[in-house]
Amino acid sequence: MSDDSCQTTMAPPKNSSQKNGRGGWRADQSDLRIGPAGWAYKDWAGVVYPAPRPKGFHEATYLAEFFDTIEINTSFYRPLGIEQAKQWIERIAGNPRFMFTAKLWQRFTHDPSPNLADEREVRVGFDVLREQGKLGAVLLQFPFAFKRNAETFAHLKSLLQRFGDYPLVVEFRHATWRAPQTFELLREYRAGFCNIDQPVIGRSLEPSAEVTSEIGYVRLHGRRYDTWFEAGGPREARSRANAWSEHRAGENLQDTGGDRHDFFPENEGVAIPAFERYNYLYTEEELLPWVERVEDIRATAKRTYVVTNNHYLGKGIVNALQLISILKNTKVAVPESLRAMYPALNAIAAEPPLAPTLFPLQ
Repeated sequence: MSDDSCQTTMAPPKNSSQKNGRGGWRADQSDLRIGPAGWAYKDWAGVVYPAPRPKGFHEATYLAEFFDTIEINTSFYRPLGIEQAKQWIERIAGNPRFMFTAKLWQRFTHDPSPNLADEREVRVGFDVLREQGKLGAVLLQFPFAFKRNAETFAHLKSLLQRFGDYPLVVEFRHATWRAPQTFELLREYRAGFCNIDQPVIGRSLEPSAEVTSEIGYVRLHGRRYDTWFEAGGPREARSRANAWSEHRAGENLQDTGGDRHDFFPENEGVAIPAFERYNYLYTEEELLPWVERVEDIRATAKRTYVVTNNHYLGKGIVNALQLISILKNTKVAVPESLRAMYPALNAIAAEPPLAPTLFPLQ
């Protein structure tokens, strides 16, 4: 199977070396890193990764040849261990510029009452990464159903206080959080705002270029409108949220919508296979506005991270390489197996393909 729909004729980015209207760091002094969310995907075998894999092969080591960052996904499901963090640092040692970002354990973002033992457990691996200078950001990823009201605002504030010694970034998905009070709180605690691309349905948060700390952050999830909120999720979300509903029973809180039962959904609705939510390849026309937003963010942020989460069949890898090429105005190293499925990558590849291709080099 091949997919040559990715476009690679994007124009060079505009000159953004001047301060923007908000008066921040010059973009040519900023630190831009672009990379994928996670690396452990079965569908990447033979697409992103070589097949068969060479002896001693490790995904993070391989990706560090092409990218300066990876967002750690596993820390969302369980805390990182000391040895695990140490091993990953060793795996990416060949790229001195490399920095990890990592999601905070979902027990803090998807549960109303995490305890002190949870905090001690989650800090173990993060502290190893930080001590070695390899922790670029800790991402607090909240679900769409986490809407701004008195209680959720207090919950967010408590997390910013609790983990304020880390470089924090907060991802909201509901539009109620795009408000002056939110930005004031993030600035107060020097936490970054995560600018996201997602299917904009109802009160979904729309694309933005906000900067509230030294860290600029962008996450691209894809635009699968047909799968983003489908099926079993809402029902599962109700059972998942029962604890929270009981926790806040009897409280008269201001809210902006009637679907509070979805406050903490675990997977936010996946009727068909979960990977279909991220089975999306951005086109040139869709990437270009993000090129400009990233340039605006870089003009204010001291360090900027762009993470592609449209991971199915390596599509996020394709888009990450395209963004690196256009934002840094350079040819890029391309995984050999990836260009076989996405031959349009040859147009931005620093080296010609190892084997002849049936497709013309663009």
